[in-house]
This record gives sequence, C-alpha cells and structure tokens, in this order.
Amino acid sequence: MASWNSIPLEISYEIVGWIAFASWSISFYPQLILNFRRRSVVGLNFDFVMLNLTKHSSYMIYNVCLYFSPVIQKQYFDTYGDKEMIPVAANDVAFSINAVVMTAVTLFQIFIYERGPQKVSRLAIGIVVVVWGFAAICFFIALPTHSWLWLISIFNSIQVFMTCVKYIPQAKMNFTRKSTVGWSIGNILLDFTGGLANYLQMVIQSIDQNSWKNFYGNMGKTLLSLISIFFDILFMCQHYVLYPEKKVSKSPETSEESNEPLIDSSHEHV
Repeated sequence: MASWNSIPLEISYEIVGWIAFASWSISFYPQLILNFRRRSVVGLNFDFVMLNLTKHSSYMIYNVCLYFSPVIQKQYFDTYGDKEMIPVAANDVAFSINAVVMTAVTLFQIFIYERGPQKVSRLAIGIVVVVWGFAAICFFIALPTHSWLWLISIFNSIQVFMTCVKYIPQAKMNFTRKSTVGWSIGNILLDFTGGLANYLQMVIQSIDQNSWKNFYGNMGKTLLSLISIFFDILFMCQHYVLYPEKKVSKSPETSEESNEPLIDSSHEHV
C-alpha cells in the first residue's frame, strides 16, 4: 500500500476530508429541524427521501467494506496496483453511516408529521425494489468466486445511479409548486460545501501520488461530488432566483398546487 509523499498534503487531505464529512453530516439537520418546528413535512418530497435512503445505504456498504476488509483491499491492490492508496477515507465511512441514520429519522418524521395528500409514488417504490433485487442477484453471482471488489463496485454504481435520480422528484416538486417553502436551503448549501471538499480531497491525494487512478478507482466518489454540485446549484437557483420566498403569496400548506403528486394519482402507492 502506498504512503504519503508530502506531510503537508497528507494533513490537507485529512482536514479537507473532515470538512466534507462535517458539511455533509450537518446538512441533514436543517431539514430535520425545519420539519420539527413546523410539525409538517409539506414541501419535502417523499420520493426523494425514499430514494436517498437506498442511495446512502449502498454507499455505506461500499465504504465500510472497502475500508475495513483486508480481503477486499487485497483485491483492490491486485486490480489497481499495490502502490495505490485505497480511495476510501475514515470520513467517508463516518459520513455514510451518519447519512443512513439521519435519512431514516427523516423518513420517520414523514410518518408522524402533517404531510398533506402526498404519498410515495409507485415509481419510487418500484425503483427501490428493482435496485435491491439487482443487488441480491449480484451477491449470488459474486459468492462462488468471492468477487467482493466487483460486488461492492456494484453498490458504488448503485449509489451513483440513485444520486442521479433522487434529486429529480424534489426539483420537479419545487418547479410545480413554484416554491421551495418546506425544503431547507441550509441542506443544499452544506451539501454543496461537502461536494466541493470531497472533490478537492481526491485532487490532493492524486497530486501527492502523482497518479489520477483514485478518480476512476473510485468513480462513485468522483461522480457523487459532481452530480451533487450540479443539483445543488439547480436548487440554489430555484430558491434564490426563480422562487424566492418573499414572492410566495400564500402558504404552501393551503395552496392547491403545493401538494400536487409527482405523478398521476393512478401511479400512486395507496
């Protein structure tokens, strides 16, 4: 396993990594606090939360397995070279575990607080079922040959896919309601900071090792940062430019449009 060539870069790597961890971990709390204060989850898209839980669960499986398993680490070095460093840091593991817990708490809030007529769509449930079914099939494919690196790479790919789709329901809901009330912008600002820091951490490691293999050795982490940053910018535009709160003429809780489902009622889960 490779070691650091520059102590300043190693220190910078750790600092930036924990900045990413802190930003991403704290990013869950503004939405939780907003829900608690309002005793309502109106404005928060339930499909987003459901898809987000699957996303973070798959990311946690990848991070925990690669960080703690010597067997999987050996398979990684056999694939990418023993001079490379594993592309998962302690802050990645800590973040992903925290993310699963906090997303589960948000899901619990959906059950106990005022939620209006909104329901989790059949489409979102279908995506979750298909994704975990696919993961189960991959597990049994990997089992005979102990292809664990390949298996956790599947989970890494799943979290990238879920990152691509999870933001769409919330973005569409904001567009339909012409409002971001009920959707915490604090979550987005912290997520944006975490995405930038996460990407910078990988750049620092690549500069130190004079190798960019960690970008495609952990393509999930690379795409996670870029996709998150893209959607964060979109949400900031919605909140500050397209639908600033001062222009909202009536409460979303009383607006007929505020709780318009993501898809037609014929596709909703009852």
